[in-house]
Amino acid sequence: MNQAATGRVTEMLRKISQNRKAVIFLKIAAIAFLALVVTLSFTGTAFADGPDLDPAVHPVLDLINKLVNPLMLLVGAGGVIFCIIMGVKYATAEEPQEREKRKQALKTAIIGYLLIFVLVVILKLSIGPLTNWMVGTTASTTAATTK
Repeated sequence: MNQAATGRVTEMLRKISQNRKAVIFLKIAAIAFLALVVTLSFTGTAFADGPDLDPAVHPVLDLINKLVNPLMLLVGAGGVIFCIIMGVKYATAEEPQEREKRKQALKTAIIGYLLIFVLVVILKLSIGPLTNWMVGTTASTTAATTK
């Protein structure tokens, strides 16, 4: 890609990132695409012949189970430190505009921090049921194809 094309792409991305509606639309589209891929993967549509996924599923689940608690600790510590820093910056802001910007940044940091924890809890709670469902789906699909 030449510099002119790179400049045009950069300018287009800058304009999109400044348009709040476009950013929201792109986030919704990305989430919808991800949901579609996950749904197709777990319903057996992507795996119509029903292969045995246990050898692939269990190492991934073991890795997730081993990493979730240390990652929660790191995210928790990092989030607390970041929120404290943002709180200090908010408290030391002198001008009203700067104070409002830092207040908004602190709110955003707290919301992001809480969202990460909610998503990790959802991950931990959903691994078991999704694994059982997937194992049941592949077992029933395999039984149906062998008849």
